[in-house]
Amino acid sequence: MVAENFFTGLIAKEYRTRWPHLYEPAVVEPAVDFLEGLARGGRVLELGVGTGRLALPLSARGVELHGIELSADMVEELRLQDGGAAVGITLGDFATAKVDERGGSFTLAYLVRNTIMNLTTQDAQVECFRNVAWHLETGGRFVIEVMVPDLRRLPPGTTARAFALEPEHLGFEEYDTATQRSVSHHIFLRDRHAEMWSPPFRYVWPPELDLMARLAGMTLRERWSDWDRSAFTSDSRNHISVWEKMADTAL
Repeated sequence: MVAENFFTGLIAKEYRTRWPHLYEPAVVEPAVDFLEGLARGGRVLELGVGTGRLALPLSARGVELHGIELSADMVEELRLQDGGAAVGITLGDFATAKVDERGGSFTLAYLVRNTIMNLTTQDAQVECFRNVAWHLETGGRFVIEVMVPDLRRLPPGTTARAFALEPEHLGFEEYDTATQRSVSHHIFLRDRHAEMWSPPFRYVWPPELDLMARLAGMTLRERWSDWDRSAFTSDSRNHISVWEKMADTAL
């Protein structure tokens, strides 16, 4: 099954203006520094490359970068930016799409900002790890930035939690703990009109990701709370995890 595309139209066109904090240097530069160091001068693959928030600054540093992206609208926004033509693009579902005829040509692959949760089944998330392992050379690294599920902060008997309460943006996460599914309800307020956008996700726990990595022939090397390599603890709300491909595996 092909993943459903929720990043079309105005969401793609206005992505940067709706989430401007994601493009601030204080957010972008530590991530780019972290990823550039792990790339070790090799080819880099971003899954869910979007508008190129990290791909473009990495490419500007001389990193050979290729992205897989489901949304042609997001790619169009990437291409309109300075340096957009230098980023290779494969249109497709990053759980299954192949960049090359033969695998093993990338030193680094990465997924950021909860994008692994855009795959809304466990099977699809497992296939993503297998697809990444196919693309990586032996010793290559796979990096994921994703939240730690916020279920501890849900009051008893409730299924939703607010995550954004701003004058022009309200956000509520709705959880279904029986299926490990969630829906992020975004309400954008402008010119006395309200626009709602509700993409679905599958939240995932760090040990579950480690098991997916093992199934794909990878092992955990690092786990941090943020790109600055601050310690990951039981109170961390996000994590940056790095797995290494140990050997060629029949995938």
